[in-house]
Amino acid sequence: MKSLRYGGLLAAVLLATTACAGAGGGGGDAGNSINVLMVNNPQMQDLQKLTADNFTKDTGITVNFTVLPENDVRDKISQDFSSQAGQYDVATISNYETPIYAKNGWLTPLDDYVAKDTGFDQDDVLEPIRQSLTAADGKVYAQPFYGESSFLMYRKDVLDAKGLTMPENPTWQQVAEIAARVDGAQPGMKGICLRGQPGWGQLMAPLTTVVNTFGGTWFTKDWRAQLDSPEFKEATTFYVDLVRAHGEAGAPQAGFAECLNNMTQGKVAMWYDATVAAGLLEAEDSPVKGKLGFAQAPVVKTDSSAWLYTWAFGIQKASKRADNAWKFVSWASGKGYEELVGKTLGWSKLPDGKRKSTYQRPEYLAAGGSFAEQAEAAIAGAKPTDPGVQERPASGIQFVGIPEFTDLGTQVSQKISAAIAGSTTVDAALEESQALAETVAAKYRGK
Repeated sequence: MKSLRYGGLLAAVLLATTACAGAGGGGGDAGNSINVLMVNNPQMQDLQKLTADNFTKDTGITVNFTVLPENDVRDKISQDFSSQAGQYDVATISNYETPIYAKNGWLTPLDDYVAKDTGFDQDDVLEPIRQSLTAADGKVYAQPFYGESSFLMYRKDVLDAKGLTMPENPTWQQVAEIAARVDGAQPGMKGICLRGQPGWGQLMAPLTTVVNTFGGTWFTKDWRAQLDSPEFKEATTFYVDLVRAHGEAGAPQAGFAECLNNMTQGKVAMWYDATVAAGLLEAEDSPVKGKLGFAQAPVVKTDSSAWLYTWAFGIQKASKRADNAWKFVSWASGKGYEELVGKTLGWSKLPDGKRKSTYQRPEYLAAGGSFAEQAEAAIAGAKPTDPGVQERPASGIQFVGIPEFTDLGTQVSQKISAAIAGSTTVDAALEESQALAETVAAKYRGK
């Protein structure tokens, strides 16, 4: 999801990479090669570098990569898979796209491959991740490359100086109280950073988890829009009031990258966001390394509220090289690849968040000891099919698993971001948003 895994930060610091053997393939033996289309996140770039000397050397299968920025790669994958053109055998898709693509018949079911591949160890994949890549027919359609959840990161030293203790499982009310008390604890420091930048994967990601735990939902089980419900309004008001009162400067433009910078530079005392941020904050060159504490995503009415996201590999149904494609997917998603990365690139660069065994590796735990346990607990506790207090018509925690959500979520986020900026009210933003959501809901009620 945009900015859940680096997102906007990457757009600013990474250059788009072209295919190492020609876009869409063309290098090597076409009969013993596959074409892979993937997002240009750092872990994928590591994979690209390691493939020839390891996977290709062992299997004889040439991999022709096309590596693009997130928005571009989503568009290209959608075009190729929806038309079943078959230009690409494998593509990076998330747990948002996987069930949608599977329902449309664009993906190859992987269950038979898993059953025959005794070395893959499907049972080792974390249950919420595996579940999120399983379609309504009960079949698995993608395998994870890495996964993430969300949790609360905070300056333990700042809280200690104020005599404050963060519970391991805080409520949002406790977080708001602490944010007020640490606001101004150091010169220029605000209490908390929360995304305010418009986007279905920016502002709407954390806010939707808040809505879930306050008892709200985008849609009821029978497709009734609920954005003007008391629970949705209470959650949104809480979020907007908190970020306006004790949040970062420039909140209406702040996304993952901006909050990361604020936290790194000591401009905020707390941050609720993706678990992947912890590794960046605890990096060797980080000014706040060793000063942080980590807690589970804050709750109100639910036991957990953390989101779930994974970049995974799916095989196009039209692929004529599915067997070779599976060999690549199995290798890239397997335990052996993690060990390869750890030994060659460093354990902090592991594509983590997908396997139970990752959190049993002493080398990995040594590299991420301050946050690994909390990150694993966040992912393990995520409930993509049951994130709130009522049944949902579609899966998803920080999103609604329907194609229309990319547009709907973005439009709603623009209105709520305007409320954070003070140019409209929450009531007005949600009244307009309810009409947008009802238009989507009406389409599904008729099905």
